[in-house]
Amino acid sequence: MAEALVSVVLEQLASIARQLVEERLRLVVGVDDDVQNLTRNFRSIQAVLEDAENRQFKESAVRVWLDKLKEASYDIDDVLDEWNTSIGKLQVKEVENASKPMIKKVCSLIPCYTFCFRKVILPCAIARKIKSLSKTIDDIATEKDRFRFSSEARTIDIKPPMTASFGDISMVHGREADKEELLNKLLNESSQEPAISIVSIVGMGGIGKTTLARLVFDSDKVKTHFDKKIWVCVSKPFDEIRIAKAILESLGGDPSKLGELETILQHLSQDLDKNKFFLVLDDVWTEDFKNWEQLKDCLKCGSQGSRILVTTRKQNVAKTIGATNMILLGTLSENESWLLFSQMAFSREASENLVDIGRKIVAKCKGLPLAIKTLGSLLSFKTNTREWQNVLDSEMWEIEEVEQGIFPPLLLSYYDLPFPLKKCFSYCAIFPQDHEIKKDELIKLWMAQSYLKEKRNKDMELIGEEYFENLAMRSFFQDFKKNIYDGRIESCKMHDIVHDFAQFLTKNECLSIETDNYVESQLKSSLKNARHSMLILGKPDLFPVGVDNNKKLHSLLVKSQDSRSRQTLSKLFDNLSLRALQFSRNEHVYIEDTQEISKEIKKMIHLRYLDLSYNSDLRELPKELCDLYNLQMLNMAWCVNLTKLPQEMGKLINLRHLIVDGHILKYMPKGIEGLTCLRTLEYFAWSSSSHGGKAFTIESLKNLTNLQHLGISRLENVGDVGEVKRANLRNNTNLLSLVLDFGIESTLMQRVERERDEMVVEAFEPPPNLVKLCIKDCGGKTIRLNWIASLTQLRELTLIHCYNCEYLPPFGKLSSLESLFIDWPLSVKKVGNEFLGIESDGNARSCIVFPKLKRLVFDRMNGWEEWDDITFKGDELAISLQ
Repeated sequence: MAEALVSVVLEQLASIARQLVEERLRLVVGVDDDVQNLTRNFRSIQAVLEDAENRQFKESAVRVWLDKLKEASYDIDDVLDEWNTSIGKLQVKEVENASKPMIKKVCSLIPCYTFCFRKVILPCAIARKIKSLSKTIDDIATEKDRFRFSSEARTIDIKPPMTASFGDISMVHGREADKEELLNKLLNESSQEPAISIVSIVGMGGIGKTTLARLVFDSDKVKTHFDKKIWVCVSKPFDEIRIAKAILESLGGDPSKLGELETILQHLSQDLDKNKFFLVLDDVWTEDFKNWEQLKDCLKCGSQGSRILVTTRKQNVAKTIGATNMILLGTLSENESWLLFSQMAFSREASENLVDIGRKIVAKCKGLPLAIKTLGSLLSFKTNTREWQNVLDSEMWEIEEVEQGIFPPLLLSYYDLPFPLKKCFSYCAIFPQDHEIKKDELIKLWMAQSYLKEKRNKDMELIGEEYFENLAMRSFFQDFKKNIYDGRIESCKMHDIVHDFAQFLTKNECLSIETDNYVESQLKSSLKNARHSMLILGKPDLFPVGVDNNKKLHSLLVKSQDSRSRQTLSKLFDNLSLRALQFSRNEHVYIEDTQEISKEIKKMIHLRYLDLSYNSDLRELPKELCDLYNLQMLNMAWCVNLTKLPQEMGKLINLRHLIVDGHILKYMPKGIEGLTCLRTLEYFAWSSSSHGGKAFTIESLKNLTNLQHLGISRLENVGDVGEVKRANLRNNTNLLSLVLDFGIESTLMQRVERERDEMVVEAFEPPPNLVKLCIKDCGGKTIRLNWIASLTQLRELTLIHCYNCEYLPPFGKLSSLESLFIDWPLSVKKVGNEFLGIESDGNARSCIVFPKLKRLVFDRMNGWEEWDDITFKGDELAISLQ
């Protein structure tokens, strides 16, 4: 992480220098010299960092020096960010003052006004901090010279992702026999066996235990044989309560308000009673039978033939769990190893030289699939013999750390990464093992740490997508979950060894804590150097002592598994260095008790990412929140009692993503129309009145030209369709997705026909480059979409709860449509020509409709009586549904 931090500091220094010139700002005497000295020292340090980070694994003195550098870099980053923020706020204030007539008049009478105002832009406190930290960096820069680091640096480009989807390629080799053996043990039943039989897969880390278990878990034979399937990652420590809750949740239960193990097990017994179940306990470490005893007794309620599959690295663990069958998983053969490596490394026929070197590299992997995949992914980016030879001859093979045979390949792949990707990967150590990492959330967290920099014509979010895909292509991520509509990756996980490797790189910089299991004395020691932390709150009142006292944290992500927060949120606003703060919940849990946000939040000047979703009792936000000049993302989704936003929202000029529940808000504050950085606005709450000029009107959406994702709710309140037309969405060429929501979902008994809804939909003519469109609760008899054929890029279309709709629009004309989902159009009786987009004159000899459609779903169409099948009608017309 040192290389990443040094880069961020240099970018901060460059930004300050640029603004000093552009804005003609003057500094406190002496600070200019300190800034130049800092820049000079950090550049000299950056030149040798590659060699330093390579040598730290063999030389403890180098590692200590790097730790000092990281600590100082974090502190300097805080000070420089505070300075940059003060400059930004000054610029905003000057723009505001320039628009006030009285201020203009005063300024014109005082010629030296500008000079006097700019002279004091650097508070003395910041100047003192810079001077002190400059001396610290002087010492660190001097100390580096005694190590005689090499300053030779490589240039590594970040390559655009390949067109082939890395998540779709089968990379399992040499496990067919193991798979068949395991299936036999799971599916063959005997009257002699116990009711619940336990099977164990045993093998070293990275050998493919979880992969084999997943192959069997997803097989059709297992799906049809068992009534229920459950997968739980156990890891360290073996926590019976957490495991029992995870099993119950997988079965569809709600464990959020269950605290005692006995109560959870009672619910679990009821759900499993007389069911033949298949439970996978992945990555088990406990060798103490007492940890497992109560849970094991509970699981005996399943019917005969139920199976538990345990994966572990130790045979003693399998014996402790009570495994009756054991599969000792071996390494891959030489041939199988080469097949796996070739699939990863070669996109086309390879030269003889590369094949020769590749076989030697594969031999060093000793048959371990994770090592082979890692190096195969790495070498797929390299095309010449010298680069391959460098991997073969690398000193990294000599390093012995934690997992023999695994870390050297991971180190080789990690050190080949361009430094922007290094810091993005290392940050993932903040998540606990087996955590489902949401891609969009991860990218926004990278943004909050300033890891992503906007380039000309390319947003930070798009750069983050490329970084994520590059890391995935190099096998740092796995277990991808994809959007069922468009196939885009939504989340992933990290292999447990890759996760251990990330934590090995960051040491105590990144820390994840489950409050049910932490030991207070150990936690205090770990928190001392933590800069990024994720907390999993298992029970109320278990907020770890010391977290709220750590003033150096840059990230604090709090996930509650219990609905009772007990005012925990109020403890978090003293962490003044935070760039990212999340206080949210796990699935199916609303957080209660948090009714207001402290006004002290205004002191968190560095904050860029704020996620308070699912705080169900939160009623309003303080106006002081709008002083967060750097804020990029504000997520208030499912805050179901939040009825208004601060009127000062227009001050958040760097806000890029605003997510709120538009069904509950009375109106959107007028200042939002000036937030021109917005990429996401979900949802815009339509207001039937101007609220005394306080409301942001729909026609002002035309000012938000950078919007890419827009949701508009409460459209049933539209009075003047002309307002909709004046929003002029068609000219917003950046808009990619649009949701039109005509109200909170009504029941069947509340169906109200609203003819105006048809005109409103028609008035919302989107740009032709729109990719996703969703229309919800439209009350018209038809959905008028005269512009539908112009959406030549539309790939995903959803209609939900349009109960009164009698005729479907001509969706067959959509040339790029891949996914069409239609739910509850109860009044539709016939689907035919009008849906396919076929003219009724019958003159055409042939016609192709839905040329790219991959997924078509009709759901709950209770009134549907007739499908007008016109696919073939003799020689007159041939319709092809591709």
